[in-house]
Amino acid sequence: MNTIEIFDPALCCSSGVCGTEVDQSLVTFAADVEWVKSAGGQIRRYNLAQEPLAFANNGVVKSWLTRSGQESLPLILMDGEIALAGRYPSRAELSRWTGIPLPAVKKCCPGSSC
Repeated sequence: MNTIEIFDPALCCSSGVCGTEVDQSLVTFAADVEWVKSAGGQIRRYNLAQEPLAFANNGVVKSWLTRSGQESLPLILMDGEIALAGRYPSRAELSRWTGIPLPAVKKCCPGSSC
């Protein structure tokens, strides 16, 4: 299974529920990270404000930040290589990268009793 590392911009928290305004994309992504972890996936998040050495000690991340700046975060690495930058991956992308199947979606048809 692939290892995913998320290098977040400087945040007060990763859940998105701190402060006066809730960032729904962070709330959704935090739930997606927990989904990966609960299925046995290897995923780790680093927050620039709380863990700056994780950024400085990773050559790929350090080079990326030198070239693109903090505005380009989040940076997502898969097995040490850049997989995505500038936005958080969707649950479908996490599923594809980790091999964890998405739960089946029940489809209702008009006139059915579901």
